[in-house]
Amino acid sequence: MSVTVRFAPSPSGYLHVGNMRQAVINWLFARREGGQFMLRMDDTDAERSTQEYSDAIQHDLAWMDLDWDRYERQSERMDAYAEAAERLKATGRLYPAYETPEELEAKRRAQIARKVPPLYDRAALALTPEQRLALEASGRKPHWRFRMEPGKIAWDDLIHGPIAFGAGQLSDPVLIREDGRPLYGFSSVVDDIAFGVTHIVRGDDHITNTAGQIQLFQALGGELPVFAHLPLLIDSEGTKLSKRLGTLSIANLRDEGIEPLTLAVYLSRMGTSDPIEPLDDIVTLIHEFEFKRFSVSSPRFDLSELKRLNARMLHNTPFEQVEARLATLGLIGVTARFWDAVRANLDRLADAELWWDVVKGPIQPLIENEELLATAARLLPGGDWDDGAWSAWTSAIAAETGLKGKALFMPLRKALTGQEHGPDMKTLLPLIGYERAAKRLAGEAA
Repeated sequence: MSVTVRFAPSPSGYLHVGNMRQAVINWLFARREGGQFMLRMDDTDAERSTQEYSDAIQHDLAWMDLDWDRYERQSERMDAYAEAAERLKATGRLYPAYETPEELEAKRRAQIARKVPPLYDRAALALTPEQRLALEASGRKPHWRFRMEPGKIAWDDLIHGPIAFGAGQLSDPVLIREDGRPLYGFSSVVDDIAFGVTHIVRGDDHITNTAGQIQLFQALGGELPVFAHLPLLIDSEGTKLSKRLGTLSIANLRDEGIEPLTLAVYLSRMGTSDPIEPLDDIVTLIHEFEFKRFSVSSPRFDLSELKRLNARMLHNTPFEQVEARLATLGLIGVTARFWDAVRANLDRLADAELWWDVVKGPIQPLIENEELLATAARLLPGGDWDDGAWSAWTSAIAAETGLKGKALFMPLRKALTGQEHGPDMKTLLPLIGYERAAKRLAGEAA
C-alpha cells in the first residue's frame, strides 16, 4: 500500500510545539515509507483563518525542512462538501436539528443532574415536516447532524492498540453549522477520502472523534485509513501544555536560537524508547522511525532539556554546515579554525558573535593584577602562533612570577577576552593575534 498522510493545521494561529510534533511524525513516516506528505489548510472557519497564519505555517515547515508533496485548502473545496452532504441526506444519515445552543446546554445540564451521559436525545428526528416548516418560518435555521448507527466501532490504533466504542456512547455529531459551513469532522473525512489518505496521525484528544468519523467514512463509501493517536504533551510538572503553547510557538523557539534539526530530534523521540541525543542529520530519524516505539503516556516537554540538546547538537556540527549561516549573522571571514575553537561554548549559533568580537575586536579588557599583565606583555612571544603558544607563554610567566592556576590564568583570560569564562585559551590566543593581545594586556580597547 502506498502511504499518504496529511498535516492539516487550522490557519487561525501560529504553529506551536504540539502542532509541529504531529507534522514531524507524519513527515518522518511518509519519508520512511516512500509515501506522500500532504499539507492541507483546514480553513473553513473564515472568521478565524487568515493568510498571515497560513504563510507563517508554511514558513515554519520550510524552516524545519519538512517539504510537502501536495498542498490543499479546504476553503476551495466547498462544492465537494455540499455534494457529500446531499448524498448523506439522501440516505437519511444527515438530518436537520433546530435546537439553539442555549437549549442544548439546558438539556445537557438536565442529563448531568439525572446522572446520565450528556448525549443528544435525537429530538429533531421526531419532528414532523410541519413542525420543521414552522421552526424555519419563525427564523430558526437548522444545523445538520450525522445519525450514528447502533453497533460496535473498533479499530487497531498504531499507538494505543485496540480501541472500541459502542455507538450508543456517542452523540450524533454536528457536521454542518446553521450558516451552512462544514465543521472539521465532516470536511476532513471528505478530503481524506478524496485524496487517498491512508494513515491519520494526530493527537489522542481526537480518539472519540475518530469513532464517529469511522461511521462517516463508511457512509460515504470511503476506505478506512489506519489511525495513530499521539499522546498530548505535558510540561515538566505533569500539567497539560495547552495553556502554555503561546510561549512555545515555533517562531519563538526559532528566535531563541533552537536549531531545526534539534527540534526535529526532540519532538520525534520524546515519548519513545529512543535516546534523545545529538544526530548529524534527519536521515537517521527517517530510517529508525517506527510507531511501536511510542508510549501511550504523555511525554514531558522540557524547554531546558531542549536547549541543552541544542547546545550539544551545535557542539557536534561541522563548520561546513554553519559557514553560510554565520555569514548571515555578520561574521564575515569566519574560518573552520575559529568554529572549532568556539563551538563547544555555544548554546545557540548567535552566541558565536560574542567570540567573533573577542578574536577580532575591539573589546574592553578586564584589568586586574597590572604587575602580572606587564610581565606577561614583556614575555609575549612574537611571530605566528600555534596551539602551543599559550602553554609556552604561560610557562614563562609562571617561572618568573611564581604564579600558577587561577591566579595566573584568570587575569590573563580577562585581559585578553573581557570574559571570565570561555573557550580554551590555547585555541583563542592564536586567533586574537599578537597586536590585539599586546594592546589588551596594556589595558587598551582592541
